[in-house]
Amino acid sequence: MTNRFAVIGLGQFGESIARTLSDSGAEVLAIDIDLDKVESIKDDVAYAVALDSTDVKALKAQNIQDMDAVVVAIGENFEGLLLTTVLLLELEVERIIARAANAQQRMILEKMGVEEILSPEETVGKTVAEMLLHPNMKSFLPLPDDYEIVEINTPSRVVDQTISEIGLREKYNLNLITVKRLYDEKVEGQLQQVEHIIGVPRADTFLKETDIMILLGKSKDVNKFIEVNK
Repeated sequence: MTNRFAVIGLGQFGESIARTLSDSGAEVLAIDIDLDKVESIKDDVAYAVALDSTDVKALKAQNIQDMDAVVVAIGENFEGLLLTTVLLLELEVERIIARAANAQQRMILEKMGVEEILSPEETVGKTVAEMLLHPNMKSFLPLPDDYEIVEINTPSRVVDQTISEIGLREKYNLNLITVKRLYDEKVEGQLQQVEHIIGVPRADTFLKETDIMILLGKSKDVNKFIEVNK
């Protein structure tokens, strides 16, 4: 059965969520009060509607209460986000995910009973800071309890070692999720290097200089692994 989602607020953040969900096969209802934003996405999602999300009748007309989840991604109008969220709570929407631009907004949403809150500005800020502090790091996803998933270039000291020899769990309390590796392939008749995931790495897998390691662990342990082996 196809998942049905609504995204309210089609700024850069909301639009990205709507397009990604749609590209993944979900049925997406994209909503914004700005007709131009609705027009720009209408061909890429199942439904796109221009309406005022603080109007409960307008929301009911779209059967918003029947969605598997509703993302409230309104960015510049926090009052509008709050009113929209209140209406969704009153309509007993099964799952509500709301955006918070700062700690104060997050606290207000939590007090309202919203359990899933997104803070893209905070996440991006942490990501940029981590990547500046550790140039070896390619991407960064913060998780609760100080855990994170990171992509890093293989540190020079562990190149040509097996995963078993590195001792990620024993020495660093880290888990290797997988490895991105370059392979020579013919693309339109020309030999090119194409990146692929190697799947679940075996203990006897050797790491290459151009490999990208995808790790799960606590921030301090990831930082230790990078610093010790750079």
